[in-house]
Amino acid sequence: MSTRSPSSPLSAKAPAALVGLLAGGAAGFLLTEAVGAFYAFVLGRTLDVDGTGVLLAAFVAVPVICAVLGAVIAVRRAGQDRRRDHRGC
Repeated sequence: MSTRSPSSPLSAKAPAALVGLLAGGAAGFLLTEAVGAFYAFVLGRTLDVDGTGVLLAAFVAVPVICAVLGAVIAVRRAGQDRRRDHRGC
């Protein structure tokens, strides 16, 4: 019989979720900055987020969506790694 107490799946996946959240948010921020730089340098036009609410919403929503996706992907991958470790592969 094992003397180790089983850890909660939530506490085991929390660090992965945090890392995924931060990495996804950073990726989303870089994506919005890349789009802004593309418009500024390649097309010669600046994006005015004060002019339209839709553009401002997109520049806020993209990093948030990427952060959530990053957290979900990280938690799923952490769950797969834990299952693989328990099978002995």
